Amino acid sequence: MGITDLQRLAADIKAWGTELGFQQVTIADIDLNHYRPFLEDWLRKHYHGEMHYMERHAQLRLQPQELVPDTLRAICVRMDYAKTRQHSLAPLQAADKAYISRYARGRDYHKLMRKRLQKLADRITQTCGPFGYRAFVDSAPVLERALAEKSGMGWIGKNTMLINSKAGSWFFLAELFTDLPLPVDPPGEEHCGSCRACLDACPTQAFVAPNVLDARRCISYLSIELRTAIPEELRPLMGNRVFGCDDCQLVCPWNKFTQLSEEEDFSPRHGLDQASLLELFQWDEDTFLRLTEGSAIRRIGYECWLRNLAVALGNGPASPEVSAALQARRSDASALVREHVEWALRQHAARPVEISCDE
Repeated sequence: MGITDLQRLAADIKAWGTELGFQQVTIADIDLNHYRPFLEDWLRKHYHGEMHYMERHAQLRLQPQELVPDTLRAICVRMDYAKTRQHSLAPLQAADKAYISRYARGRDYHKLMRKRLQKLADRITQTCGPFGYRAFVDSAPVLERALAEKSGMGWIGKNTMLINSKAGSWFFLAELFTDLPLPVDPPGEEHCGSCRACLDACPTQAFVAPNVLDARRCISYLSIELRTAIPEELRPLMGNRVFGCDDCQLVCPWNKFTQLSEEEDFSPRHGLDQASLLELFQWDEDTFLRLTEGSAIRRIGYECWLRNLAVALGNGPASPEVSAALQARRSDASALVREHVEWALRQHAARPVEISCDE
């Protein structure tokens, strides 16, 4: 296939991707040596916490051709998921409400994007015949933000998120590794400047420096990746965040350019954008499994779900109803849940009970 044919194919791939519902399609080579010292230093300082897979598969992340032999290019795609342009921190002040990261309020994006990537691969096959490829949607050791940055989709901001100058950062990334020698797009340029809004907004001060995140202090890590007890000194800082944290995106000035998603699957389900902590804490395991079916929330399991909610309840206002719900969990089968419930009760014991009355 000649250069002109490859250029035409690359243009077609981008057009097909748009037709399939991706907001952007870009192409990168797979030389990630520029990112090697950053990843190795991050791992050496144990900023990955208990995410041992990050260290175990570090070389595969840096060498895509070892993950998928004969890979030459990464076709990177972006899918916006924001359903609102409201970037207020007010929901984080509603201490009796659960804050769930925006990306997890609707259906899990993994299957949706993988199906779209497969359709894109099928279109390519119809045009140029069988070719080598493999689709990734946060499903293997891939440095997706680095590849997206190399492909010109945006730049890795000080909050370590990929930022697009025309769409902000409320989007999912996925990749199609291929052996096709497609022409590549120019890399993205950094546009954070002197802004440090994200660094200053982090509730747990998890950013050691611009572009350097100590995951062990990050609320998204604590509430999703960590499977053991949350460090006591960090619990009060988590507030009402029970699954993930959006603070660094909520304050990012570039998100004034947020593009709203038309994907109905990304709309909040089961009232998870405004549910009360007490309501969620009273779910039994069957209810949890039923209402998180097809949701990213299910991956943390019922035990960690209760752990996170117990912390949030401990940070929230005391009331007879909350106290009763916590008391009922003191005999929970999980030692992890019981320990966080006891912590929450101690928090409430140190504060006056708020009793509402009708006048």
